Amino acid sequence: MSLINEDMQQLLLNYCEPETELLQKIDRETNLKVLMPRMLSGHYQGRVLSMLSKMINPDRILEIGTFTGYATICLAEGLTEKGIIYTLDINEELEEMVRRNFAQSPDAAKIKYLLGDATKTLQELQETFDLVFIDADKKNNGTYYDLIFDSVRPGGLIIVDNVLWSGKVLQANPDKDTKNITTFNDKIAADNRVEKMILPVRDGLFIIRKK
Repeated sequence: MSLINEDMQQLLLNYCEPETELLQKIDRETNLKVLMPRMLSGHYQGRVLSMLSKMINPDRILEIGTFTGYATICLAEGLTEKGIIYTLDINEELEEMVRRNFAQSPDAAKIKYLLGDATKTLQELQETFDLVFIDADKKNNGTYYDLIFDSVRPGGLIIVDNVLWSGKVLQANPDKDTKNITTFNDKIAADNRVEKMILPVRDGLFIIRKK
């Protein structure tokens, strides 16, 4: 999934903050026990998310797509003292593992883990968000973006994962999933309400700042 070679990836890891023991444990357990472990953010992307969160010191974060909780814990590192991160997921099979991971985090009290259909849960949350991370079913990226946009404060960040889709966005004859990614990317490019750029981190992070 990474867009750079393994040697460069290792060099980047050598020059960033190390993983905590908890994050290392989540990575190992996810790779051993969970289907499609590549969905995990991982060390380098996790540090990017942590850094962005710390730079804006958010009071409220929304994450759409929890998986095993790795990115959640990274994002929570930047929260204010009384901050909260709401993380939404539909996969009940991972609930026990995720709750166990969150319980071991130093920010456990700040994490609100909500199971169910995100499109419905989002309509129930009455919050203003400083930071949103969208990393769920890719075909609904545009739907999630539209649902959360008015709830993001001016100057807030929306981060969307997997927008380079392992480089498939360059293909002349893309498949349906890739077309969905490109359609979303084009939607953001045309949105004059935001400033935006794609970071070629792992599988591509769209960094979107609301004006």
